[in-house]
Amino acid sequence: MKVTLLLTLTFSSSLMPTVSSSCSHPPSQWCSSPDLAVQCGVLEQCLHANSTRLRQTAEPVQLDVYYESLCPDCIFYITQVLYPTWVLLQDILSVNLVPFGNAQEKPDGSKYIFKCQHGEQECLGNMIQACLLNMSDNAFLVTFCMEASTDVIAAAKSCVQLYNPQLSWRRLMSCVNGAQGNQLMHQNALKTQALVPSHQFVPWVTVNGEHTDELQRNATTSLLPLACSMYKGVKPDVCVGGNQRHHKISHHH
Repeated sequence: MKVTLLLTLTFSSSLMPTVSSSCSHPPSQWCSSPDLAVQCGVLEQCLHANSTRLRQTAEPVQLDVYYESLCPDCIFYITQVLYPTWVLLQDILSVNLVPFGNAQEKPDGSKYIFKCQHGEQECLGNMIQACLLNMSDNAFLVTFCMEASTDVIAAAKSCVQLYNPQLSWRRLMSCVNGAQGNQLMHQNALKTQALVPSHQFVPWVTVNGEHTDELQRNATTSLLPLACSMYKGVKPDVCVGGNQRHHKISHHH
């Protein structure tokens, strides 16, 4: 039975278990098996996390975020709103990232050439994150790490090493620079172009596949209460009487 440790354990030293020196795995994997949980000294925490998870019987709220890697509003949203809320609500909130945004593509033989709003570096950032999303279970963590850094692109390698040490940088970059990455970005272009209504700015958010002005506003200013209210199963403790913090976010056209 696969169990996932609540990531909140990794954020506060007062909550941190005493990790055994024989534990060489990143926190995201501590609960992936009972043996590993024992090895890393977190079995009790993993069992508690799993009992919480077993109560969640309804489908999670699905949030699709269409964004660009170097867009300031997207960076703010991912780092200040989306990721912190997901850490609290990951049992009931499923996040799907689609890096492309206001980019453009044109066919060139069997591949595509991409032009990005914030230049070639943004195309590179989008492509790194598109490949990560296809190759890593920890893609959201790596993406958050990149977006929270002063230099999004320069941080990519160390973020991968930190959150997905099993994924070699060489293998990731062969995707980024090859046919696989090109095709993944083309798929992101198709998904973005297929949006109804068409996206007008980034970040552009759909909730359970739907976009309205109200859903966009709530998803970007009060995501936690929105997800709590839309989830049809047993609501986690953080939903009951939790802080309903509001964030201001503008849009990048």
